Formats: sequence, C-alpha cells, structure tokens
Amino acid sequence: MSSPLDVLTVGNAIVDIFARCDDGFLAAREIGKGMMNLVDAERSAALYADIEDAREISGGSAANTAVGIVALGGTAGFAGRVHDDGLGQSFIRDIGAAGVQFAAAPQANGSPTASSIILVTPDAIRSMNTYLGACIEFQPDDIRPQEVAAAKVIYLEGYLFDAPAGPEIFAHAAKLAAAHDVRVSLSLSDPWCAERHREALGRFVSDHVDVLFANEDEAASLCDCDVEVAAAQLCQQVDEVVITRGADGAFIGHGASRHEVAARPLGRVEDTTGAGDLFAAGYLFGRTNGRDPLLSGKIASLTAGEVISHIGARPQEDVATLIAKEGL
Repeated sequence: MSSPLDVLTVGNAIVDIFARCDDGFLAAREIGKGMMNLVDAERSAALYADIEDAREISGGSAANTAVGIVALGGTAGFAGRVHDDGLGQSFIRDIGAAGVQFAAAPQANGSPTASSIILVTPDAIRSMNTYLGACIEFQPDDIRPQEVAAAKVIYLEGYLFDAPAGPEIFAHAAKLAAAHDVRVSLSLSDPWCAERHREALGRFVSDHVDVLFANEDEAASLCDCDVEVAAAQLCQQVDEVVITRGADGAFIGHGASRHEVAARPLGRVEDTTGAGDLFAAGYLFGRTNGRDPLLSGKIASLTAGEVISHIGARPQEDVATLIAKEGL
C-alpha cells in the first residue's frame, strides 16, 4: 500500500548535467539554442568531454515537478525507469533525498540511465542535449496501480509520449486514473512534441486531461494556430488550462473564469531550466492543498521565479517559507 500522495508524476528519469557556455560553443557544435536536442550515446559523450565545471543532479521534467511539490510542503511520487548503473543509483539516492517517493527497482538489462547535458548561455537560455537511454524502454506497467490510487492527481510529462510505448503508457495512466477517481494533468513539454504527435496528443487532451500545462509555443503547436485561438480552443476541451508566457506571466482558464498571473522573478534571471516544471509544481501543490486556480497560479509564479534565479532546476531557497510570507 502506497502512502497518500498529492501528485504522482510520470516521466523520463534523467540525470541532468549543467554547464555554462557561450553562443559560439553552441554554433560550433550545431546545437539548437533553447531547444531539447536528442542525441545518441556517442554524441553525449563527446559533449561531456567538451564542457567544464559540470554539475550533476537527478532530473527530468516530471521528476523536477515532484521535487518542487515536496519542497513546497506537499507529497509527491515519481514513476520512471533507470538502469542499474552508476547514474541510475545516483538518481535513486538523489530523488529519495529530496523526499520524493520512487519505488521502482533499477533495470538489470537494457540501455544505460538517461542523461541530459544542459548548456546555459549568458542570456540564461538553456539548450538541452538529451540521451534518453533507459527512458525509451519505459513500459505501461512501470506505472503501479497502487501509486495512482494513492494520488489526487497523476501528472504526465509530454516528452514521454514520444517513447516507443508512449501512447500505450498514456492510455494506461488514464485508465488507472479513471478507475481510482484521480485527476489527469499533462505538460506538453516542447513544441516539437506537440507538433509531431498533434493528432494523437490532441485527442488524449480532449478525452482525458483535466489540467493542461503549456507555454505559448506549445499551445500554438498543438492546435496549429496562434496562441490566442489555441487558448480559447483548449479552454473548451479541458477543465483547467495553464499557459505560461515567460516574462509576461501566465494565463489560467478554469471553466468560465480567465486569470492573468504576473511573473515573479526573484532578482536576475540566471537559468530558465525547470521554470515550467516548477510552475507546474506550484500550481498542482496549490490545487491539491485547497487553493483556487488564481491563488495556485500565484504560488506557481513565485516558485518558478525562485528556480530561474540560479543555475539548476530545483529550488535553492525555502519556497514553502516564501509562499507563507506572501500569504499564499
């Protein structure tokens, strides 16, 4: 029997490797700036050899969201797949130390644990170079029914839809959620993901999703139209729609209500890695702990503002204290 959870997050288990670089470094290696670039093991090793002063931490979008929820004072679990190797054991130790429940056993066979080399330029834009490794071998039964039953919300990372079993994983998650009266939340993750799977992902959104997270480019990509039209369309399909707008804050649609939430950067923006993940963490923490959508959006904005004030996708300040001081 699993312990009660506010949110069970489901996604790619990735060890994040952070390093700073300039635009010339990206151009010389033909790295798409501000994008999530998929690489193979050889390319990943070559990039790793070229970077300096790297910092490693367990990551992946959904894992970052789980860590953020716990940091705010909530409870969260994570479902993902790692290999029984050095990076996999590091991931298990690190996410456990952050207070996230992760009960999956590392895999003895298959590909190595995934990693992502995240290059941050002086303008705080992050370019991710991700080797998916064991992530592409994620299977529907890696989501355990008892963990879904213990949660109020199951949160799916859009990147996972691109895995070979992605559509089956999402269908399985939705079936378990329906069986246990658990709300389904989804982050679209990246414009290319929304475009590549527009028809299937759009159908999943309209049929199963209760809370949708996207940035403006992702929403426009999914709906194949400009963002204002996309927001209106999505609000007709999904109970709660959250569209982040960078420095312009966020839009929240819930039923007939529409809200604008201002951005809350805490000082200079150092690194946008994890901004969307931690916005989702703040919003879902609020919604699973008695806050309305607008108040949840304010918690989300403050939480995202903290994480962009430093390198790395996890809060460094006590975000639970920050929101308490704000009366949130």
